[in-house]
Amino acid sequence: MNERLRKFAKAMRRQPTDAEAVIWKELRSGRLLNHKFKRQQTIGDYIVDFVCFSHQSIIEIDAGQHAENVAADDARSKWLRSQGFTMLRLWNNDVLERRDIVLESIIRALREHPSPQPLSHKGRGA
Repeated sequence: MNERLRKFAKAMRRQPTDAEAVIWKELRSGRLLNHKFKRQQTIGDYIVDFVCFSHQSIIEIDAGQHAENVAADDARSKWLRSQGFTMLRLWNNDVLERRDIVLESIIRALREHPSPQPLSHKGRGA
């Protein structure tokens, strides 16, 4: 793991945006559908806002700069999806002004894409 990226992610956890703090309050400690999320985690060469590894789900909270970096965001999302993750992108202002609707969107996304099932271990120990 890139040490510089890891340190940057740690710094971002100490200084969340207002929208990230709102969502983290709802996601931390398995509060939402009992899913365990982590915040500002490195995956490959990227830092994602929130990830549930057991569910392979990423939640990104975007501000206006993402509208200007569409190509970079698309490449990043494509790579993360190629690694088996689903992505849900939310806008800062929606999180701050429509929290209940945003939470419903997260719940719907988690229910529409259930956790990957463990591989069958038929014959194991025989």
